[in-house]
Amino acid sequence: MEQLTMETSREQHLQWAKQRALQVLEYYGSPSQALISLSNDLMKHSELRTHAAIELGTQLFIVGKLGTVAAMRKFIEDCS
Repeated sequence: MEQLTMETSREQHLQWAKQRALQVLEYYGSPSQALISLSNDLMKHSELRTHAAIELGTQLFIVGKLGTVAAMRKFIEDCS
């Protein structure tokens, strides 16, 4: 018997991932935890597994461009 799975749309999943990452950012005040949350959630959707925010966010964080709560919030909010 085939198992049917319902997957949310790309846009719905992206908005959910962004919302969760922003919640993590606000609760923990940790840009790194917010980026981990965003990346992990994006990888859970077949159409978002290779989203540019995963690699770009990691690179920007490593070079210090996303080290503040404000910078990470803007990055997350700007993801599309």
